[in-house]
Amino acid sequence: MRKQAFTLIELLVVIAIIAILAAMLFPVYAQAKESARSTQDLSNARQIGLAVRMYVADHDDTMPIFYAYNSQPPAWQPGHKGVEVGLLPYTKSQEIFRSPLDNGGPYTAQDVPGATTYWAAYGSSYRFTQCMYTVVAGESTGNNQPYDFTRVVTDSGVEFPTETRIMRLEMFPFFSRAVDTDCARYGYDCEPPYNYYRQWGSRAGSMIFFDGHAKNISSAGAFDQSRVNPEGRRSGEENPDSWSGTWYGACD
Repeated sequence: MRKQAFTLIELLVVIAIIAILAAMLFPVYAQAKESARSTQDLSNARQIGLAVRMYVADHDDTMPIFYAYNSQPPAWQPGHKGVEVGLLPYTKSQEIFRSPLDNGGPYTAQDVPGATTYWAAYGSSYRFTQCMYTVVAGESTGNNQPYDFTRVVTDSGVEFPTETRIMRLEMFPFFSRAVDTDCARYGYDCEPPYNYYRQWGSRAGSMIFFDGHAKNISSAGAFDQSRVNPEGRRSGEENPDSWSGTWYGACD
């Protein structure tokens, strides 16, 4: 018997079915991939939270010395200063401080040429809450500039340990101008040259609390309700002396 070939119509129908299935499956695959990254991000956060607690236990109940966004010397090079460097003896891994969601940012690429992630630029994908760490005048630095005051943070001085954040993922979805329309609330999605925002994930980011536990935060409301200093001020609480008008601007 002579074999009968597929007609053009039949081939087009098969191709259309494949295209429909692909359109249905690709979003599911993307969501599953992001979910896996978020799970790893949270796992990293929990391990860092435990490392902070171990550090405190070994240092007379005193929080680590604060540093932020230092790039001179570059991250992970001799002489580089960061909170993550002080915690390294407890985490035993540099990779713990690299979130799989970390996509860097517009300003980061300018500030540290060649760096495609915050981890590569500054040593950490996570932002350490300044008010919750020990600041030492002349030693603590931010953006390579020294702080001119000293403040010691200890276990006994923290009023709400389970509600107070000591660290968070650098970039949350609600930092975008879709939520922060004038860049006055969180200070990320601003006009160039000080545009820091790039979407890292579409749903949530990790947050670590003073008692060592961590969880995913998916809304601006939950972010603003977390506490950011030893006395227990909430992130979104009014503070007219900060650039944002809230304690976020004073402490984060």
